Amino acid sequence: MTIQSFLFAIDRISTTVGKAAAWLLIALTALVCIEVFRRYALNSPSQWGFELSVMMYGSLFMLTGAYTLAQDGHVRGDFLYGSMPPRRQAGFDLALYFLFFFPGIIALLYAGWDYAGSSWAIREHSSITADGPPLYWFKSVIPLAGALVLLQGVAEVVRCVVCLKTGKWPERLNDVEEIDVVKDQLEQSTYVDDDARRAAIESVSDIEEAAHGRLGGAAANQSGGGAK
Repeated sequence: MTIQSFLFAIDRISTTVGKAAAWLLIALTALVCIEVFRRYALNSPSQWGFELSVMMYGSLFMLTGAYTLAQDGHVRGDFLYGSMPPRRQAGFDLALYFLFFFPGIIALLYAGWDYAGSSWAIREHSSITADGPPLYWFKSVIPLAGALVLLQGVAEVVRCVVCLKTGKWPERLNDVEEIDVVKDQLEQSTYVDDDARRAAIESVSDIEEAAHGRLGGAAANQSGGGAK
């Protein structure tokens, strides 16, 4: 197995779980609509509606964390990071992963495992309402999400090491991006000639990469070379 296939394998796990968890958004929307209708139209709110909505949202938030990391979608200060060359970006990321990311995620995994284990031991139910919904399955999401983010963090560290050696960031598993809509519109346009269309599509890809801070260093190097 090559390094790139190893990275893609982990990306694929995070992406699969993240996309599966995203369906919770549909269920959550339906649940909230039904609960609002029952509460205000029928004056008969359910006992579990509010708590289930919190559990669904919490599960959605936690289970998509690894997917977001796999897509390099977490928030960072791009006004500084984007101006760095790739090797400096990799060194910066690597230091932060070991200083903050791994200690925090390992603590989450350790505490979440104990938290979920205690809940399963007593078959814990919510005490907010009478005969509240079970909580042990929901608390099990905490260590599961921590393990997925930790696994993706290992892949990100490998990416940093590869970038430090080669000066280029390894590829990420392709996924649907909002900017793909622009590409589709350009490809299907009949009012733009082929050369202009190809140039526009390439510029769209460059903008997408720069938004993730991966071309900032290269652009800085090119401008520096031109100044010389």
